[in-house]
Amino acid sequence: MTVEQNIAATRRLIDEGFNKGNLDVCDELVSPDALENQRGSKPGIEGTKDTIRTLRSWFSDFELTIVDLIASDDTVWFRNRATGVNTGSVLGRPPTGRTFDITVMDIVRFADGKMVEHWGVPDQLGMLIQLGLFGRPQPVVAV
Repeated sequence: MTVEQNIAATRRLIDEGFNKGNLDVCDELVSPDALENQRGSKPGIEGTKDTIRTLRSWFSDFELTIVDLIASDDTVWFRNRATGVNTGSVLGRPPTGRTFDITVMDIVRFADGKMVEHWGVPDQLGMLIQLGLFGRPQPVVAV
């Protein structure tokens, strides 16, 4: 695949998969044995589908917006803005109805037209704080 095709596949996976919840796009764009390097995520097509299902169950209006993107050869690096309203249970906690807005850094590698490896670094602590599911650290006062 060309760099342009890898960029198009990345954008399509974000738009159709994550933003619209179309899980069929994973069958087309993710390798069955894709490696997943994001903590807590499962490998392969089913792992990507599971991540999309989970995010969309936590946030019915979940959206990823690609802010910056660069690609070289078989690899695409991109910075996303993730937003949504918490309408479902997150980590066993009831929905808060609060919104979140965080940065997610992603890297994907392609081979033969399919994503074969993913690294993701979402600001999970920021999300939990914004949703009210984790308290803000209190400053230490010297005595």
